[in-house]
Amino acid sequence: MTEITPKPPPEDSLPEGFDPFEHLQAVYIPQHNALVKQYFSDLGDDWKPNIASPRSALRVACTMVDNDNQLMMNLRHHLLFDVLGYGRKNLVTYYGSRESIEPPVEGHPKIVFYFSQDSQSVPSGESKADAEYSVRLMSLDNTSTNLRSKLIEIANEIKTQFLESHKGIVLTKGNLGIAYKDVKHGFANGHQILTNTEADAIDIYQRICNVIDVPFDENKITVINPKKPSTIGAVTETQTILGKTRKKRAYRRVVNVRFRYAYCLIPGEPNPVFLVDTTYRYKSLVQFP
Repeated sequence: MTEITPKPPPEDSLPEGFDPFEHLQAVYIPQHNALVKQYFSDLGDDWKPNIASPRSALRVACTMVDNDNQLMMNLRHHLLFDVLGYGRKNLVTYYGSRESIEPPVEGHPKIVFYFSQDSQSVPSGESKADAEYSVRLMSLDNTSTNLRSKLIEIANEIKTQFLESHKGIVLTKGNLGIAYKDVKHGFANGHQILTNTEADAIDIYQRICNVIDVPFDENKITVINPKKPSTIGAVTETQTILGKTRKKRAYRRVVNVRFRYAYCLIPGEPNPVFLVDTTYRYKSLVQFP
């Protein structure tokens, strides 16, 4: 009787005992960890797992390992892509025509300081309050050979001026508009900080002037004090828009916002250059804290 030799499985079939989850891990983990390595490139190529610093602790938490189950893989993915913001990297949402976007001032980079409300202080059903303040670097242009070194100097000064006890400083927003016009030093007409007191806004303007090393002149301050009071507490009034009930917008509510990060917009450079970032979402020139 002739012995029948079993035929090998066709090339397009899965091997015997194939485990889909093990296969997925073998493919997914190296891809994910490559993104983790790129996001934490400031720690160096020879980095060894440790939790000695906040950045190292985050990298350990984001890095997938072979014995991770599905829950652990999901949590590590969520931490990197959603909490730390890798999934939003280089994404910009436009509303309207791209052709109508105002171009940056010819040659001069702009430094932007971003503040936002602490998540735990946001009332249920309301959006997080935030604010941006900016200034032009009139002593530099986009082709300056020392631009990068100057931006690093500015970033270090931002840490000095806008961080206290390893946290961003806090500004109380309100209905008082404090404008500062000094075109020569980069504060254009219409630049305004909404705040609860004049002194708070002046403090922010002085800090920005210290960052870019220009003099502050209190005589260039204009105070706009509207009669309409700020919204205090949660908004209760509603209105109907397109058949849906919406809360009316709060008017210059009194709320604390904290400094989160600063970035530089350079004419001719498509991507912003982050200088300091307390959220760890962006790769900045100077590390936090």
